[in-house]
Amino acid sequence: MKSYIPTINISSLLKPNLNSLSAKNAIKKIEKACIEVGFFQVIGHGIKINEINNICKIGNIFFNSSEENKNKLAPKKWNKKNKNLYRGYFPNTVNGKEGLDLGDFKITSKNSKRHKCSYIEYLNLNKSLSKSSINSLSNYYDKIFSLSETLFKSIIRLYNKDEVICSQAFSRIKTLSTLRFNFYPNQTKPIEISQQDGVALGCETHVDSGIFTILYQDKKGGLQVQNRKNRKWYSVPFNKKALIINTGLALEYLSKGRFKATNHRVLWNKQKRMSVPFFFEPSYDFRMNRSFLNKIRNRNIGLSYEKFLKLSLKKFIEYQR
Repeated sequence: MKSYIPTINISSLLKPNLNSLSAKNAIKKIEKACIEVGFFQVIGHGIKINEINNICKIGNIFFNSSEENKNKLAPKKWNKKNKNLYRGYFPNTVNGKEGLDLGDFKITSKNSKRHKCSYIEYLNLNKSLSKSSINSLSNYYDKIFSLSETLFKSIIRLYNKDEVICSQAFSRIKTLSTLRFNFYPNQTKPIEISQQDGVALGCETHVDSGIFTILYQDKKGGLQVQNRKNRKWYSVPFNKKALIINTGLALEYLSKGRFKATNHRVLWNKQKRMSVPFFFEPSYDFRMNRSFLNKIRNRNIGLSYEKFLKLSLKKFIEYQR
């Protein structure tokens, strides 16, 4: 039976010649998936399975460590000794799951002070993680960021614009892109009962804020996507070789609604499980200009992405700090 969530081989997009027939076909498939579903899975993405498994292992070790160790990375709201407000660890008392939010690993204690943005902050991971774990996380961040750029460049080509505009929107250190670990403990009760169909949920219905989210979910799954037309829910099948991609509010805004952000949720499951999403987001000072992807001359006007994100995050309990 054909899955509602399409699977696309993007190996051709990792090669220099994006004018090849296979690359053009992959881009067309991405366009179709973004317009019709808002979700798709990618294979041939260039990140090895053992690298992803190692990242998951690091996450599991962290979440299964002591509360004292985890709280060393908690924002000031939960650990008064810390200065970080946005990044870090948040406990399951917030919304039934634990989380660890990590920003660009190129941010240091020194260069973070140059940026007047509350979301750019240095997080000293050495307090809770081993040096080898930090190096692995940094390497993964680099690769998943590069993959995100590749996907965005495929969108740019649909508008016949120069790929250089990608670097205008996404600058390392300035980017608000986040690598997150979601750890669902043995949830004794759902955090919400869906008003639409009465299903018990482990994560409420929502859309994401950024351009793309690139997600790895374990084989226990639970992620569901809503069809925009009939409002039915479809489970995303587990594929150990695939990463799950979905469009966010920022891409919807920049594309003037052509690529809409799609509702999704996670089913309640009493078993422990973990997912690792990467939220691909522009630089904090990037102007959210609706003409950015269009053929007319782009002007540096519009709401900064920092302010756009702040408005988007108001509905998420864990960010009310």
